[in-house]
Amino acid sequence: MTPPLNLHALPKAELHVHLEGSIEPVTAVELAARHGAEISEGEVTERYAPGDFARFIEAFKWVTSFLREPEDYALIATRLAQSLVRQNVIYAEVTLSTGVMMWRKQDPLANYAALRAAAAQVPGVRLNWIFDAVRQFGPQAAMEVARVASSARNDGVVAFGMGGDELSLPASDFRRVYDFAAAQGLHRLVHAGEIGGLEDVREAVELLGAERIGHGTAVMRSEQMMEDLAARDITLEVCPTSNLRTGALARQLGKADARASEHPLGLFLRRGLRVTLGSDDPAMFETTLTGEYELARGIGLTDQVLVALAETGFSAAFLSTVERSALLRTFQQHQAKGARDLV
Repeated sequence: MTPPLNLHALPKAELHVHLEGSIEPVTAVELAARHGAEISEGEVTERYAPGDFARFIEAFKWVTSFLREPEDYALIATRLAQSLVRQNVIYAEVTLSTGVMMWRKQDPLANYAALRAAAAQVPGVRLNWIFDAVRQFGPQAAMEVARVASSARNDGVVAFGMGGDELSLPASDFRRVYDFAAAQGLHRLVHAGEIGGLEDVREAVELLGAERIGHGTAVMRSEQMMEDLAARDITLEVCPTSNLRTGALARQLGKADARASEHPLGLFLRRGLRVTLGSDDPAMFETTLTGEYELARGIGLTDQVLVALAETGFSAAFLSTVERSALLRTFQQHQAKGARDLV
């Protein structure tokens, strides 16, 4: 009998993870102490407790209030990189809340230089970066983020994205921002269909030119939309634990609560959608990328499907054809070696 796939040893790519959402309680305590505040790990854990999406946003604002200097960002980048290495994540595209940095009157490029240099000291994982705007801050603030992202596009920044409250402002308000990002050679992403509806996903693709959609859970409600996204080869960055912890899945289902077995991950794969798994805000949601694969196995995905899912993480990366092919060869060589070892 063939043993089950070792999900820890499986080489993985993480395409949907927020640096600031990776701050473990012990690190939050350390950051607070640097700035003269005294908090406990228990308080952090309580702030991170499951709730609705508004509660999550408040927790995110609270924990990022302890990020005040480039050295703070360097610390959390180092610890995220170390966590990824422990999970055998060999490539990641990490989202930075650049819009929050600018809202707090920080220098995003100084923060970025410090965190990038720190993370580069951790062997075993390659990191690229996504500069993220906050939707509710409006198109002018988003344009400032896009301009900063374009200035660093030759220094590891591969994409411009937008998160925050997708119900706050219509996608049409940001069309000029995304046109600018595209003209600057940046890839484009949008969080859409997380708590919003089908139209939010459609507009992200058709108005903003998004190449990948963060979450996209609402797509479960439309066979036509699933067909359209599959035909366009749009990638959905699916984050099941996040969707459960924020109540986003329950909202899409029109229920007070939701179970992992109700997540549309399996449905998306059966309909031929291009899907990757992401941990989103792993410390806040008490998960890891490996944990997301374990959850996927728990809801019925076979080892063969899990391997294909992991491979998509590499093929959907914002890399040159040569770089992407090299990572895929590494992945495929690992799988071939594993298969030989079982003979």
